[in-house]
Amino acid sequence: MAYIISCGSTADLSKEHMEQRDIRYICFHYQLDGRDMLDDLGQTMPLEQFYQAMTNGADTHTSQINTGEYVDYFEPFLREGKDILHVELSGGLSGSVNSARAAAESLCQKYPERKIRVVDSLAASSGFGLLMDRLADLRDEGLTLDEVTDWAEKNKLRVHHWFFSTDLTFYIKGGRVSKASGFVGQLLNICPLLNVDYLGRLIPRDKIRTKRKVIRETEKLMEKHAEGGLDYSGKCFISHSACYEDARALADLIEANFPKLNGPVKIFNIGTTIGSHTGPGTVALFFFGDERKD
Repeated sequence: MAYIISCGSTADLSKEHMEQRDIRYICFHYQLDGRDMLDDLGQTMPLEQFYQAMTNGADTHTSQINTGEYVDYFEPFLREGKDILHVELSGGLSGSVNSARAAAESLCQKYPERKIRVVDSLAASSGFGLLMDRLADLRDEGLTLDEVTDWAEKNKLRVHHWFFSTDLTFYIKGGRVSKASGFVGQLLNICPLLNVDYLGRLIPRDKIRTKRKVIRETEKLMEKHAEGGLDYSGKCFISHSACYEDARALADLIEANFPKLNGPVKIFNIGTTIGSHTGPGTVALFFFGDERKD
């Protein structure tokens, strides 16, 4: 193809899936106990080891990709004569998309014959990944760079994100839950349920007692919002942070109730950038459905 599709590593797909779908990616950064690390899909540090370090008390911080890094990442593709569609982590969660746009503007002056399109996904984790997977389908079907870009802009708000957590430790540590509320929540086995809204922000929606009930409620939200309801025939992705059994339980429930799914539910790991904020114990569900609105 005369263009490549690209994203940030925060799309939380596996390295193998990225390569299989020919999706290029740039790595975000994080710090683990003061050490600078790359969010490189678990290649430098296996994700099980990363979450164990968090459980053991390791301190984590994240940082966005700067304009110079995007310039260095984009330019080799342009020199090869390739145009670029780059989709980035929600601007409601990170300013990296603005750095990508600044880099694109600079490089378009240097390579006026080339096109660089930058899209704010308004998505995160494997919801961002589900969008990228669909764009890879469209590219493979022969759509042009501009056609795929237009589709992304028109349809990105149809990607639903529903998250729940069975461990409030890192929500308390990050200040998203007060210590008092967190203590009561843990005592009562409260599992917060959140989603990504139409501005790409992570918003708390409900507090549900017990893991079993929150898994069921998450599946019910897919019944309510998925395109076609129980006849949904698209793909479904799930990501998790060191709680595969919970992710598998949700996937099993979805596969039992949505017989027309496009293949089995794919389960991925939440990467180190987003996982630095959620900590272990989070499960996230992604599918295409009605448009996210306020």
